[in-house]
Amino acid sequence: MLESWANWIPEIGFPVVVTFYLLHRIEGKLDILIESITALPEKMR
Repeated sequence: MLESWANWIPEIGFPVVVTFYLLHRIEGKLDILIESITALPEKMR
């Protein structure tokens, strides 16, 4: 996976690659956060 990302750097630019990398890493954590917030009202009952 890292090799394919390294091939993109000259084509679309370093800042864009860094942005996509960070979004990819945080996506899973955001999903967990959304699930926790959704379940919160039920846990408070």
